[in-house]
Amino acid sequence: MSHLVQSYHKFQTCACHYLKHLDGIPPLLFRLILIFPLYEAGMRKFDNFSSTSNWFASLGMPLPDVMTFLAASAEMVGGIFILIGFATRWAAIPLLVTMLVAALAVHWDNGWYAIAQSSDPEVASRLEMGRSILQEYGNYSWLTAKGNFAILQNGIEFAAIYFAMLASLFFTGGGRYFSVDYWLGKFFTKPQ
Repeated sequence: MSHLVQSYHKFQTCACHYLKHLDGIPPLLFRLILIFPLYEAGMRKFDNFSSTSNWFASLGMPLPDVMTFLAASAEMVGGIFILIGFATRWAAIPLLVTMLVAALAVHWDNGWYAIAQSSDPEVASRLEMGRSILQEYGNYSWLTAKGNFAILQNGIEFAAIYFAMLASLFFTGGGRYFSVDYWLGKFFTKPQ
């Protein structure tokens, strides 16, 4: 048994040595995924500033105009910084706060799922009713050509996933090779 454990450890050490050169890929993938929802959310807040501010006020947030500006700026500017891997850890901080506020203030009461599960009998009943109405009164083939109908539950799922991705970027940084932070570090770090 000891030989098996030693062999595994030797293999693990060797594999990790070669894989460490690829450890910048997961942060890069997170950054590429995050830019779309972050930038789009920031643009939507700026484009609909007044209604977003009113909505923030209805949620009981203090200084809703300031909060709208801060959230939209964090999402747009922070999203761009995250994308290029510049000041990644610093850009992640206000975005982590934004995701936490979104999860707790907006999505928490709706449970986990962003899209309601069709296995839930109540959801299945509503989906079936919606399909039947659309088949009778609408162009059902055209309406479903790009995908099935779903019921938006608006739970914390996406906010939690984005929070986890941002937390990972906060702790790891933008990653090796594919981030501005990496190359700035290489440029400004003097060889010993």
